[in-house]
Amino acid sequence: MTTLRIDSSARHDGSVTRQILDRVEARIGAADVRRDLAETPLPQVTGTWTAANFTPKDQRTPEQHEALRQSDALIAELRAADTILIGAPVYNFAVAASLKAWIDLVARAGETFRYTENGPEGLLGDKRVIVAVASGGTPVGSDYDFLSGYLRFILGFMGIRDVTFVDAAGGAVNPDAAFEKADREIEALAA
Repeated sequence: MTTLRIDSSARHDGSVTRQILDRVEARIGAADVRRDLAETPLPQVTGTWTAANFTPKDQRTPEQHEALRQSDALIAELRAADTILIGAPVYNFAVAASLKAWIDLVARAGETFRYTENGPEGLLGDKRVIVAVASGGTPVGSDYDFLSGYLRFILGFMGIRDVTFVDAAGGAVNPDAAFEKADREIEALAA
């Protein structure tokens, strides 16, 4: 079993999602591969990247292959993982820009999903995702939570349906209660 950990919090010290993922790892086992999106920011999708992505693989120029190199590496990490841990702080009611950049680079037609006569089909099934969510006051599933629904949808679009959220909302009001709630959810995770 291979575990991929993705941290997207801009904070290192005091990051609740990083602390939650540390606790998740203590419960299920340490991650084999770590990607810190704040430490090593990812490029944004550009016109060059898009043109390369929509050019058949065997017709791409060397420059187009280079434009997709980072995306190909991220997809390879995702394919190799059985379990994916994602630290997702709520920034302005949604995912951090760093996590959105990762999603934009891995959600690729022909690589992680494909279009069929019956509609889109995800190509990354049989993976488990645990998402650590932290916010000052945006609970998972609330009317103003635009993070969890988006992540559940985009992961499902790529074929990943086993998604669990560990929620530490309310940290701005009562950090102890937020961690206690998250710890109960972590304890319920199967190792």
